[in-house]
Amino acid sequence: MNGKGSRQSVSPENGKKMGKRRASIERSTRETVIRGELVLDGTGQSNVQTGIPFLDHMLDQLSRHGLFDITLEIKGDLEVDLHHSVEDAGLVLGDLFDQALGDRHGITRFGHFLAPLDETLAEVVIDLSGRPYLVYDLSFERGERIGSFDPDLIQDFLQSWVVRSRTTLHARILYGRNLHHKAESLFKALARALREAASIDPRQVGIPSTKGSLQK
Repeated sequence: MNGKGSRQSVSPENGKKMGKRRASIERSTRETVIRGELVLDGTGQSNVQTGIPFLDHMLDQLSRHGLFDITLEIKGDLEVDLHHSVEDAGLVLGDLFDQALGDRHGITRFGHFLAPLDETLAEVVIDLSGRPYLVYDLSFERGERIGSFDPDLIQDFLQSWVVRSRTTLHARILYGRNLHHKAESLFKALARALREAASIDPRQVGIPSTKGSLQK
C-alpha cells in the first residue's frame, strides 16, 4: 500500500448522535492527493472525480445502488499509471466506511446480493467482521481492456478497500460475456450487499458478535 510521505486527517461523526453516520478524509502522498466524504445513510448522491472515467462510473454505481452519498476527488500521477489512483481510491473509501461505521453497534453485519446485467451475473457476500479478507473470482483475462481501463485494477481496488474497511468480502462473476457488464454488475452487487450489511437492524442489541466487539 502507498504510504510514502503520507498525511491523512480523518473526521468521523458517529451517526448515533447526528442521525446519519458520516466521515471525511483528506490524504496526501507524493502519488495522490485525495479528499473524500461519505454519508453512510444517504440517498445515493455522488460527486466522484478520480481522473479515471471508468472508475468514476463504477463508484457512481456503488453510491447510487448502496444509497451512500460519496464525494471523492483525486489528483493523481495518471501520467505514470492508473494504479496509484485506483489503489488509493480503495484505501480512502475503506477508511471512510470504517470511520462512518464507528464501533459497528447495531449493524446487520452480513450482506449478500446477486446482481444481473443482461447476460452477466455477479455475486457478492460481505461480513463487516473487523477482519479484512478478500476472496475473488473476477473472470477477467490478462490483457483485456474496458476502453483504456485494465480490469485487473478492480482486484487492487477491492484489496485496498477490504483492508481499510476491515471487511471480509467474497466477490465473483458467475458468468458473462461483455467486460463492461461484468465490472458493472460486480459493483452493483457490492453496493447492495454493503447496503444490507451496514444497515441498522432494529432488533439488534449492541455489537453483532459473540465476542462483543468488531473493533481492531
